[in-house]
Amino acid sequence: MAIGSISILGEVRYRFPTVEIKVKMDCEGCERKVKKSVEGMKGVTQVDVERKANKLTVVGYVDPAKVVARVAHRTGKKVELWPYVPYDVVAHPYAPGVYDKKAPAGYVRNAEDNPQVSQLARASSTEVRYTTAFSDENPAACSIM
Repeated sequence: MAIGSISILGEVRYRFPTVEIKVKMDCEGCERKVKKSVEGMKGVTQVDVERKANKLTVVGYVDPAKVVARVAHRTGKKVELWPYVPYDVVAHPYAPGVYDKKAPAGYVRNAEDNPQVSQLARASSTEVRYTTAFSDENPAACSIM
């Protein structure tokens, strides 16, 4: 079985790549406009729109930059690639720069994309040294108390 494929009774089906985009949609008209802007593109096999999450998912062999440019041009809206990841994936979801009030429920910003934010989400070596010096799990810890 190949990587990225699904095998059903000996038949191999390959998954199409997906492009997730953030587009602000207020009403059904916006939703329809965004969906129609991508449906005619060459290589697109499926288009899903989640209006409450402001998310457009395009399935097929398409270039993400071309999809973003086409949606921005045809709708006149601000468009960007989906910047969020599920809450469970991030080690420190409430670190500055990771938590986002505008993110849909269950999502936070991806800290791996921005190296400055990912440094804020980790403890420095000095902090680790001080916290482990008084830890019960450290056999060489201070035992003055």
